[in-house]
Amino acid sequence: MAATNIEVWQEATVNRTEVIADGILRIELEPAQPKRADPGSHIDLMVRLEGIEAKRSYSIVDSSADGKQLVISVLRAPLSRGGSEFMHQLAAGDRLKITQPLQNFPLRVGAPRYILLAGGVGITAIAKMASVLKRIKADYTLVFAGRTRTAMAYLAQLQAEHGSRLEVHVDDEGSSLNVQKLLARVQDGTELYMCGPIRLMDAVRRGWGERELDPSALRYETFGNSGWHDPEEFIVRVPQLDLEVRVPQGRSMLEALQDAGAEMMYDCRKGECGLCEVRITELTGRIDHRDVFYSERQKRQASKMNCCVSRAVTSETGAQQDARRSSPAVVTIEPN
Repeated sequence: MAATNIEVWQEATVNRTEVIADGILRIELEPAQPKRADPGSHIDLMVRLEGIEAKRSYSIVDSSADGKQLVISVLRAPLSRGGSEFMHQLAAGDRLKITQPLQNFPLRVGAPRYILLAGGVGITAIAKMASVLKRIKADYTLVFAGRTRTAMAYLAQLQAEHGSRLEVHVDDEGSSLNVQKLLARVQDGTELYMCGPIRLMDAVRRGWGERELDPSALRYETFGNSGWHDPEEFIVRVPQLDLEVRVPQGRSMLEALQDAGAEMMYDCRKGECGLCEVRITELTGRIDHRDVFYSERQKRQASKMNCCVSRAVTSETGAQQDARRSSPAVVTIEPN
């Protein structure tokens, strides 16, 4: 699922912003060069982090038929790579550099059955798919899991639109999603599309493999924003290039190495394609694998990492408070 689109950059105007759930901002954009956005599309856009431009990706949750209005929704995540803080400061009239819609997560029409699974803000990649499947009278179930109802964007609209085809799982109501029970319902011919936190996606991928279900029927998208640990500052060393670089919480290893002048190979920047893989020759700490490229066995070996999303952490918990008390993790690599 590596990026295969040609990026066409353009300016876009922010027409309106609205808080629609706890920490989630809905942003309506008017692009200068409109293009239709199919279900599963996303845009890349440029944010400014401490005076440096950085590219971030956001799913298109809704759009007009002519592409003159695009809607994204952004979760404010203080411990992420910093893009969400920038996005939450936007207001009507602001201008951004964005791409035309890009497609790496297409909905295949014609399957006998569908399960659409969204965890938290992952609903932004899934909602439009559900609308299309309803319109064409497909056999589908939309599963939406979240911590609290107030943190689940578009929940009321989804309930009104999909009725009994929507299953809602809420952690603080004692109805958390049971992945094994969900996968036990998968019949031959069912296609499952998912987007959400890495823990949820790892559990589904692992269960899918254990049940020996058709690998081509499991489709997913991730933007590498979530991991098993809170992000910490860490150090990356590249002896071949005589480089030692600090990677702050708000930058990826790939971005930090590029900032330092290293020429790196990459494509998707989401932990899906594996092109940015680097070999680990020494490690103090552990790797927080945030990709969906490696198998569980490869992740346990900790001999390689996808530097566009994965990080090094100091401890088993990766807690930010612990990181402040100790030396940062150090990873020594051979570049791609």
